[in-house]
Amino acid sequence: MKATVNVECTPEEARAFLGLPDVTALNEQLVSEMQVRLKENMAALQPEELMKNWMAFGGMAQEQFRKLMMAATGAAKG
Repeated sequence: MKATVNVECTPEEARAFLGLPDVTALNEQLVSEMQVRLKENMAALQPEELMKNWMAFGGMAQEQFRKLMMAATGAAKG
């Protein structure tokens, strides 16, 4: 025997019914902190800044990156 029950409720109602805590405030704080950090580090996502960082490690980082890309393309083909 198979029974199906459909319940229409909001996420808040479902959390309250299941006895789960309301983490809305915590979630909002986490999202705002992530936005602040993303804005602060946006320059690091620009190609010029990435190249400066990679160049700071010397040729070794470039060689490791090249090997990583070769392995990724080889894995995609195989």
